Amino acid sequence: MNRYFKAKVIENLSLNSSHNLLTLEPLDPAAEPNPGQFYMIEAGDSYDPLLKRPFCWLQKTRETIQFLFRIKGKGTSLMRAFKKGKVISVIGPLGNGYPLPRKKRTPLIVAGGTGIISLFSLINKLSHNCHVFYGARNKDELLLLNELEKLGNKLIVCTNDCSFGKEGMVNEVLSQFLSANESIKTSCLIYTCGPKPMLQEITSIAFHEGIRGYVSMEENMACGFGACQGCVVNTISGYKKVCKEGPVFPIEDIVWT
Repeated sequence: MNRYFKAKVIENLSLNSSHNLLTLEPLDPAAEPNPGQFYMIEAGDSYDPLLKRPFCWLQKTRETIQFLFRIKGKGTSLMRAFKKGKVISVIGPLGNGYPLPRKKRTPLIVAGGTGIISLFSLINKLSHNCHVFYGARNKDELLLLNELEKLGNKLIVCTNDCSFGKEGMVNEVLSQFLSANESIKTSCLIYTCGPKPMLQEITSIAFHEGIRGYVSMEENMACGFGACQGCVVNTISGYKKVCKEGPVFPIEDIVWT
């Protein structure tokens, strides 16, 4: 099925001063995405900005697909101004996704900041069968809390400044959980997405505890197909393109230094 399609804006809801929830209706046949895959979305009608922007999908129905995005620059500022009925071009789904765990595995979902967007579709897919650790710098940067609570998974929220949930960084909360639940280490599987320093800490914990898992890497992308090679990361097998060979990699494959 063609990955290029036109989509109509159904709703573009401002959640706060820095985030919007964009709902699109594909006007052409579109492939079904897997959790962790992403789309390249047209940001404007002119040549500035020229390139589409990459976004992980949030939720999918038969008629629509949703994206939650942070306003960071010119492209996303233009997207925030999208009006209902606007037609834009989209490419996707692209990249790989999160491999689903075997039945006897206990998924530990570890999200930092906007990393929860990539992981939300996986949490939804696993349906009441995972532990979710979600951290941010403060309460205002936490997203989708009501939606996460409705999913019924075991949710632990933390903030660096103790403005909501547990105090501390999400990697620290994960370490405390593993120390208090030794038996889970032999059967769990980590899935994580967030800022690079957090991902490096989670990788270190996984290595130390002998836990396998998957990490979704967030890099700047220009094409989405691996042609420009602008989104490479270092792995134990050499440099890999995040857009084509990722964004999800086995957690033990990433070389951080």
